[in-house]
Amino acid sequence: MAGEATEVSKALYHYMVANSLREPAPLRALRQEASSMDEANWSVAPEQAQFMALLAEVAGVKRYLELGTFVGYGTLWMALALPPGAEIITCEIEPRFVEVAKRAWQAAGVDAKIDVRMGPAIDTLDALLADGLEESFDLAFIDADKPPYAKYYERCLRLVRPGGLILIDNVFWDGAVLDASDHRGSTRAIRNLNEIMCNDDRVAISTVPLGDGVTVARKHP
Repeated sequence: MAGEATEVSKALYHYMVANSLREPAPLRALRQEASSMDEANWSVAPEQAQFMALLAEVAGVKRYLELGTFVGYGTLWMALALPPGAEIITCEIEPRFVEVAKRAWQAAGVDAKIDVRMGPAIDTLDALLADGLEESFDLAFIDADKPPYAKYYERCLRLVRPGGLILIDNVFWDGAVLDASDHRGSTRAIRNLNEIMCNDDRVAISTVPLGDGVTVARKHP
């Protein structure tokens, strides 16, 4: 049908990466380290991380909130893109992932920009709101456990400034959102948030088919 996006085959995907990805050595090294882990597929795709970093540069992001650090690959992309004096708050619950992340951030010389908050992401968001940080972030990225996605979104809407961005990862959930027989909590949570955002007049949105699907929302001024 006219107007539909071109289907991205493996060959076309590799062509896209070969002709657009500019991955500095510290990022490449961290991605290679993460690839040996059992949870390797938790890491954001490199072409998606590069896209997010470009968005951050275009939007002039100086304060970035990240839900779900894993080994800090996406965090490192953003830290390299953000200007001196920028601040990143990233939420993680697993110490062994943060150990890997911190080594990589230190090696890249950006660790001073990054503040890791350990514990459930919802607790960190509530603490930020309690500290009076409403509308103080330029960009938030939601990529933590899926069942609370709608709760994360509502809190991030309060924490992001008017005109700021919220990015939601895994909105395709490896295609499971199309499977009517899939009633897993994570699948239902993602479907629910996709529907909420589609009908939410507080934001302008666009879904980009990078990685496992990422929705970009801009909070209306």
